[in-house]
Amino acid sequence: MSFAPVETSAAAVTRRLAEPLELPDLPPAPARRPFPLVASIVPVVGAVVMWQVTGSVFMLWFAALGPFMAIASLVDGARGAKRERRKAEHELAVACERVRKEVDDRHREERALRQAASPDVARAVSHDGWLWRRQGTLVVGTGRAESIVRVTGGEGDEAERLRGDAEGLDRAPVTVEWAGGVCVRGDDVAARAVVRALVAQLILRHPPSAVRLVGRPLGEMWAEAAPHLAADVAPDATLVAVLGAGDPVPASADAVIALARRGEPIPHECATLIEAGAGLKGRLVSDSGDVPLRLEALALEQARAIANSMASRERQMAQILPEGPIPLAHVLSRGIDEHDVERAPAGLHAVVGLAAHVPDEAPALVALDLVVDGPHAVVVGMTGAGKSEFLTSWIAAIAANHAPEEVVFLLGDFKGGTAFDHLQSLPHVTGVLTDLDGGGARRAVEGLKAEIRRRERAIAGAGARDIGDPRTGLARLVIVVDEFAALLQEHPDLHAVFTDVAARGRALGMHLVLGTQRASGILRDALLANSPLRVALRVAEDRESSQLVGTDLAAKIPGDAAHRGVGYVRRAGDVTAVIARFALTRPDDVARIERMHPGSVAAAGPLLPPLPREWRPVDPLTPEAHIVLGLADDPAEQRQVELVLRPGTDRGLLAIGGAGSGKTSLARWVAGVAREHGRRVISVPRDNEGAWDALASAEQDPPDLFVVDDADALLTRFPAEYAQVAGERLEAIVRDAGATGTTIVLTAARLSGAIAKIADVMPRRAVLSLATVHDHIAAGADRGLFDPDRPAGRAVLDGYDTQLALPPAEPDPRPDDPVDRWRPTAQVTGLVVRAAARRIGALTAAWGPGVTVILVDDVPPGEGFDRLAAEGRVVLCGDADGWQRQFGLLQKVRAVGDMVIGADCASELRTLAGERELPPYARPRAARAWLLVAGEAPARVVLP
Repeated sequence: MSFAPVETSAAAVTRRLAEPLELPDLPPAPARRPFPLVASIVPVVGAVVMWQVTGSVFMLWFAALGPFMAIASLVDGARGAKRERRKAEHELAVACERVRKEVDDRHREERALRQAASPDVARAVSHDGWLWRRQGTLVVGTGRAESIVRVTGGEGDEAERLRGDAEGLDRAPVTVEWAGGVCVRGDDVAARAVVRALVAQLILRHPPSAVRLVGRPLGEMWAEAAPHLAADVAPDATLVAVLGAGDPVPASADAVIALARRGEPIPHECATLIEAGAGLKGRLVSDSGDVPLRLEALALEQARAIANSMASRERQMAQILPEGPIPLAHVLSRGIDEHDVERAPAGLHAVVGLAAHVPDEAPALVALDLVVDGPHAVVVGMTGAGKSEFLTSWIAAIAANHAPEEVVFLLGDFKGGTAFDHLQSLPHVTGVLTDLDGGGARRAVEGLKAEIRRRERAIAGAGARDIGDPRTGLARLVIVVDEFAALLQEHPDLHAVFTDVAARGRALGMHLVLGTQRASGILRDALLANSPLRVALRVAEDRESSQLVGTDLAAKIPGDAAHRGVGYVRRAGDVTAVIARFALTRPDDVARIERMHPGSVAAAGPLLPPLPREWRPVDPLTPEAHIVLGLADDPAEQRQVELVLRPGTDRGLLAIGGAGSGKTSLARWVAGVAREHGRRVISVPRDNEGAWDALASAEQDPPDLFVVDDADALLTRFPAEYAQVAGERLEAIVRDAGATGTTIVLTAARLSGAIAKIADVMPRRAVLSLATVHDHIAAGADRGLFDPDRPAGRAVLDGYDTQLALPPAEPDPRPDDPVDRWRPTAQVTGLVVRAAARRIGALTAAWGPGVTVILVDDVPPGEGFDRLAAEGRVVLCGDADGWQRQFGLLQKVRAVGDMVIGADCASELRTLAGERELPPYARPRAARAWLLVAGEAPARVVLP
């Protein structure tokens, strides 16, 4: 079936060709200039006046300057005019060369337009789209015709010749109105061949509905197959009789083409006479002057072949497409009945639709075989043409005919991610890539590279040449991509991989089926050259259709719903493209195909299964006592491996991630596994006092494992002086880890401040989810691994996407353990607190009768310290001012007893106690205090 062509008007081109080409005009010949009489007399008069005034005879010599200057002016003007004339003549010569080239170009274009409008037999046969579509006058030969090209301006012989050459067009088709009758006169053999060519041209350019032949042309049998000779005459058809000049003209004939031998009279029904001479030279006889011609002639066998081709074309044009939609189950059922498996070569045979057919016959099946017709295919179609449905049906048809052990699919949908959803249940499908999967394309790149290497090793290991050898044990891999252009736009590095697959796919058993809306500018020549199997549904441009399937008919497919799923198929062995209506796959078709392969196990594909969103190892510890950190995805080697932390060997691990990314879970997991297996672990708690103590403990006695969660937030929670010391301690612990054998695990939300310095010495990093790609790169991870939608626990570790191990759920928080309250042990203790008078009662009640609490202001000045000490355990309580007033007593207490200074009185630690070292961090306003025992560092205590 074919569709009405879209005629391209030549009017715009013709108007351009008819625009005059202008030559520059020469300047007019200079007129004879009059002698400058006044200019020559003025110097003479002046000289005479000067002679009279000066009396010098020499002044009379100036009188001669006037005539000389006038003559020089005339000579100079003549020279200038000649110079301008020579320059203009040179410019005209250059312009003539340029215009002659333009005339030749326009003549070629005009000649091509005339030949396309009125093609002779040779051109009508060579252009499939011109058959029965170039109706009009008959081309009786080629000769000189008047051209529409015009040249204006200029002068001289060359310009005149150029104008004459432009007005005549050589080798132009010379046409006549055939309806008025045409007679060819000359020798019998040559003239008969010319008549044969005229008749063949007439029926090639006019359909049987417009022109019918009355009887056999000149009684010859060559036109028997031509549809124009059929008896069922169309009512409006022009009846043409082809006969000898002496034969009677049938009464029903509307026009006559006659053959006259030399000397025979011309039938009066013929208004045109062509004289045929030797060597196919002739002339068109005309009242206004004969026109020399180069005639066209056909041998009998050539004419018969043309008539036979028209008969075949008429049968083809009479074909119709099956009505749609066509269920896939129908074509699969017919394919089983009609496909001879024993005679067909081993491949990937699949029936995908039905071809156009004659109304009285059943439509033929349209079958594709990626192995025989491929090894690769290109499918082109505009939005709404049915490209995705065709790809789905093709995949389903292959799966119906082949077990998962024979063929597997990798599907790529980059037009929304749902085109292949209903195919994922097929055991043949090993993976589906979508434009919604940020990291899927990167995994596909690495996976395909690894698949190429795996297949090369398997074929070489089996001693085979290609996958066709059964010793390889490999299944064929079909990679189907819908919207290949969108895939390349997001991941341009994939083009090189697909080009490599296209070049080596036949031997390796890897086949590409690439769907796109347009191929021009998208598919490189290397891909197209290796994709001889082409399918074109409705496309936007004639050139696109011609490039893909060798005809522009795919651009003429209507865009209505009735032609959705209609396209042209061209295989490597096809002479012309075949139109087909492709089958439509329904959900029950997929379910039926699944039942055709019960218990089948799909062969390995190029893609690994995606990493789980949650993962726990079977054994958290390896036999070498290494802690399992997570499951890493290694598509380049087609494997997923466990990554470990080796306490005592690995220096450390830094995890960077935002809130909810899983970094806290990582810290809990490592600390929990290490404790369960007998490792000494210091895990820095979130409260500042505990964190300070943990840092101090790790610095003094390095553990096997030191874990700090949210290290950047930890340092910001301390006051400035404590934050500085805490940062220095943390940095010292990390830097000394190699010497102490401690393995450090730190987590942070960002690398800033002290953590940035510490991060430089951490050998390993786990980069979890971060807000921006800039943060991701700054954290030390590869840009290509950035994914803004990473699930919790998904990290880039050691260059791999890794799902970190998930620790057990945290138990419910237990009630706070009772705090050990400090109780005086020294004979005399000095206590510095604020509002001392108000707190004495509470302290006395808390410590009981064994401790006497006295307000320092109540101690009489000069009262002996020994008497106070003799009264039992005494606590002298006061604020900073009270102790300053009792400075002597303060000195005695500092020398002999203990000093306790409340955390709210931090400045008094130096002024009253003389302590220069930074004490342990203590929470303010929480009954915290520092105990100073002679010769020891301050210790944090809790007051009642």
